[in-house]
Formats: sequence, structure tokens, C-alpha cells
Amino acid sequence: MSSANESRQATMDSTQLYREEIFTDRKVGTVRKMTPVTADGGVDTTRPVIFIGQAQVMTPMGAVPISFELDAVTLDAAVEKFGPAAEAAVQQTMRELQEMRREQASSLVIPDAGGGLSGDMLSRGGRPRR
Repeated sequence: MSSANESRQATMDSTQLYREEIFTDRKVGTVRKMTPVTADGGVDTTRPVIFIGQAQVMTPMGAVPISFELDAVTLDAAVEKFGPAAEAAVQQTMRELQEMRREQASSLVIPDAGGGLSGDMLSRGGRPRR
């Protein structure tokens, strides 16, 4: 039983660690700079720095967070690419939401064999026999 618990235990990969820094203009969104680090916390120069943009889109259901990778090597380049990348991510998210709505609208609900009203009950307006 302990081996089953051990296999489900979340373990971090010490070869894939990143230090995270967050930059924001407090208006449009944030840029996360993910700097690769070694297990002792030193910068890992063998892996690239990753920049991730984050924004929110307001929908009738509330705010939807959107994250997208920014193809940049410096923070300045990431900030410059934020707008176009955010717009592309928003458009992609909207397409996915529309597709989910279409799938929901087109799904058929088939009642269980015993879950529907019988013909006899329907003829009496759905009232059970007395």
C-alpha cells in the first residue's frame, strides 16, 4: 500500500527548476520571466530564459485568465511582443470557447429507459394514475 502512495506523490524534477520574476504595468497584464536554475539556485546557462505573458478577458461568466509564451530573449523584447501575442491568445481562447458552446448545444440528451414518461402518463398531462 505504501508503494501505491509513493507512486502518486508529486515530486519536482531538480533538473527543470526555474526562478520566476513577475513584471507588470498594473493595467494590461504581466510578464513572467522564468530563469532556469540549477538545484543549488545558480543560473543554468545551458537552458534558455522563458517569458510568459498573462492577461485576463472578461466574459459573461467572469474573468478568464490567459497565458501565452512570448518569443523573446530580453524583457524589453517580451514587453514589445506582449500586445500582439495577447491578441492572438485571446482570439484562440474565444474560438475554443465558441467551439465548446457549439458542442454543448449540439449534444443530445437521451433519457434512461425508465426515466421518461409513459404514453399513459402523457395522455393525462403527466399526472400519475389514481
